[in-house]
Amino acid sequence: PIPALGDFYRFSETLPKNELLPYLVLREGEQTQAIGPYPYPPLVADVAINSAAGDIDMRVGDVVTHVDGMPIATFGELRRAVTERAPAGVRLEIWRAGEILTFALVPRSVDIPLANGGFETRYLIGITGAAALEPMTAAPSILSALRHGIERTWFIIRSSLSGLWHVATGAISSCNISGPVGIAEASGATAAMGTLSFIGFIAVLSAAIGLFNLFPVPVLDGGHLLFYAYEAITGRRPPERVSQIMIMLGIALLLGLMVFAILNDIFFC
Repeated sequence: PIPALGDFYRFSETLPKNELLPYLVLREGEQTQAIGPYPYPPLVADVAINSAAGDIDMRVGDVVTHVDGMPIATFGELRRAVTERAPAGVRLEIWRAGEILTFALVPRSVDIPLANGGFETRYLIGITGAAALEPMTAAPSILSALRHGIERTWFIIRSSLSGLWHVATGAISSCNISGPVGIAEASGATAAMGTLSFIGFIAVLSAAIGLFNLFPVPVLDGGHLLFYAYEAITGRRPPERVSQIMIMLGIALLLGLMVFAILNDIFFC
């Protein structure tokens, strides 16, 4: 029996690792036997920006058939094969529109945000799989869409704060901080993937910038709110000299962070 979509991937891992499997399907009110693909084949559904797969021009629709000469029938096998060989390079054989292509690439260390607010470092080639069977979809209601939007925004805020903390403590790489160069490159790569991908990227970027702007740093909106809070509590404005010093320190902090991010983009990452 087929479980709900949220458990479908784990369910598929319990099936025989064959390219083709027998299905019992409901078609026009009647059950019939059919032969179909493994639920999660090694099919490329998305290519991450600034990834090893993107650098060698892997494309959506590619199917990985072999890793270092070993046949691959499922996306889970592909993921395990890459993980076992990382950080060493791998050779992939790919089926693309009737052609067999061979690519060599090296998995990259990526810090993945977790649901609990932490991070997990994995070696990835930068591709995402998808079910071979297209799931049934339904248009969400306005309230449901609003709820999902709020949940997604909260996840971005929490991941951003957690990421900054983990970078500051050295738990994850400082390459997770990008400046104008990295943002421009990511914008261009995302735009090439399609309109929806680009809109999603802009939404994430806007939420992250909005959060940053609320930090209690003078010259940012959060710094102004800090001054207003002081005035509301004490009944008077901060001393002019103190305000000027704090604003100068805030500008120095922002310029330093910008220089660090640009150097990260150009030289270090």
